[in-house]
Amino acid sequence: MCGIAGYTHAARPFLPERIYQAVASIIHRGPDDQGAWQSSTVSLGATRLRVIDTAAGGQPVTSEDGDYVLVFNGEIYNHSELRRKLIALGHTFRTGCDTEVVLHAFMEWDTACIEKLHGMFAFAIWRESRRRLVLARDRMGIKPLYYCLIRGELYFGSEVKSIFCHPEVPRWIDLNALDSYFGLNYVPGARTLAEGIHKLMPGCFLTWRDGEITSHTYWKVDRADLSAPTTMEDATTRLDHLISQSVKEHLAADVPVGVWLSGGLDSSTILHYASKQSVTPLKTFSITFEGREFNEAPYLREMASRYGTDHHELDLGPSTVTPDSVTELAYYADEPNADAGAVPVWHLSRMSAKQVTVALSGEGADELFGGYITYLADKYARRARMVPRGLRRFSLQGANRLRASNKKIGLDYKLQRFLYGTMLDERSSHVYWNGTFSQRQRQELMMSAGGTHLLKLLATIPVGGDVRRFMAFDQAYSLPDNLLVKVDRMSMAHSLEVRPAFLDHRIVEFAATLPAKYCIRGRTLKLLLRNLMKDKLPQSVLAKKKQGLDIPVHDWLRGHLKPLLLDTLNQRTVEETGIVSWPYLESLIRLHMERKANYGYHLWGMLMLFLWIQQWKIECRQDLEAPMAASSDLSGGLSSVSV
Repeated sequence: MCGIAGYTHAARPFLPERIYQAVASIIHRGPDDQGAWQSSTVSLGATRLRVIDTAAGGQPVTSEDGDYVLVFNGEIYNHSELRRKLIALGHTFRTGCDTEVVLHAFMEWDTACIEKLHGMFAFAIWRESRRRLVLARDRMGIKPLYYCLIRGELYFGSEVKSIFCHPEVPRWIDLNALDSYFGLNYVPGARTLAEGIHKLMPGCFLTWRDGEITSHTYWKVDRADLSAPTTMEDATTRLDHLISQSVKEHLAADVPVGVWLSGGLDSSTILHYASKQSVTPLKTFSITFEGREFNEAPYLREMASRYGTDHHELDLGPSTVTPDSVTELAYYADEPNADAGAVPVWHLSRMSAKQVTVALSGEGADELFGGYITYLADKYARRARMVPRGLRRFSLQGANRLRASNKKIGLDYKLQRFLYGTMLDERSSHVYWNGTFSQRQRQELMMSAGGTHLLKLLATIPVGGDVRRFMAFDQAYSLPDNLLVKVDRMSMAHSLEVRPAFLDHRIVEFAATLPAKYCIRGRTLKLLLRNLMKDKLPQSVLAKKKQGLDIPVHDWLRGHLKPLLLDTLNQRTVEETGIVSWPYLESLIRLHMERKANYGYHLWGMLMLFLWIQQWKIECRQDLEAPMAASSDLSGGLSSVSV
């Protein structure tokens, strides 16, 4: 696992030290080794976390004739198979690393080699004789890759901060992306909050040549030519084989490997299959919340005992989640992520990295097999919309009069969000339940006109149909742009490689063939996965409700994190930034502190945004439209909104 960075300088002089500055900015991703390669046209750099062939494998890697130069981040799980094929074709190898296999695969098959790679990866390869640079990213977007084109020169890196090392890269906030951030808690698609800096999309590669870039898609899940299972028994058998195969491949490493364990179905499934493959007791790592209603300690301890793991726990509370730790987390988050679940992942990663270099996790199962409660909300809302609108509005007004709970997600919050969502169209309600600010709230919050980015994405969701259309949307956007970003930044901040075994592309392609009835039946989520594990895991784990790894953000922002919130979101800072309306934001803060409404998730996203703006000196263009009208969407939670 590594971090990569680089840039072209074909049409202008360059500073040799610049690439080393970019590499230094992401040294946490690879503290074991750093290197750079430069020519008159391009500079490439990499940091390395040693996982495979720890004695060799330094980067950048060059071909014997010097024509090809590669920097690589990730793991290729079928590198041994590819190595054998390449040796048969006449290639020779100097190391046992998968990085060198990628280099020779590209030399043999050019960009067609990308489809042959099984794993998580992001890489850049330069061919001197053709003066062509190629960037590529894995199918699911597990590993990040950002780029920026300025006057024909391409800048790229594993994190945005490696691009910010170049002073010629502007630091303007992208207002279209900001609208999406406020609505979803993340920025979906190719945009970032930094105007002009883009994500290379999952399943894509990009070529740069003579100042021009071209993007290509090499994989889409719906292109897979797979037959759908004909029975639940058939589906269960196939899934059993796929998960077993994936976990076996994901355990391969020359360094200590552990498993993240929450006590839920997904991580427990990974632990079950990993335990079957491991000849020694596995190390497991968990976060607890002693004294809170969402503490999962009994379940994860049951699982650790059942499989005889070397188990490690960390309890999160005010003494561990300090203002200083939140500020540090915000720096390593790289670009703002409003998901407060980053906090436990940060602390879980730090604890894990003291014992292991690699950890397997359960990310992706909810999106693939239908595990989110919002999928039930999508179904129930169809029935609720049959109730007269006036009656639903009256019910919402009643829900808004409930006293705001200090629970992580209390009944008051659930009722308000669900009832308000029934006032929206089904596509808007789906993202609203996963996000924070409604469209009306965003119009009143933002100092500029609302963007169209999110609306265009929503238009891609088919009108009518079953839950699979919402699952597909979440796989395309929420998974790579929120969940995987969060895990990558928080883990790599502590030099820990996290491998999501459910996201093997063969499992993803298989899951795409499943009918909705194999995903959700009645109130049962992830039906197929539960059917697979019903004779393998304890009933207590199979029957427990999904909690999600998160913090009690409503409570903590009223408590020990309140000084950080108020110090960061103060009138002077907010008005100088010119991005959001201070009267509106002040009203949110006041209503939250008075427990007249729960705006903890809204305010957490705002806190992360302004910490990022201050850290990287992000500016807002001054050619904005006048502020929106004063708020009418606050006094009773959501009851006064026009919908």
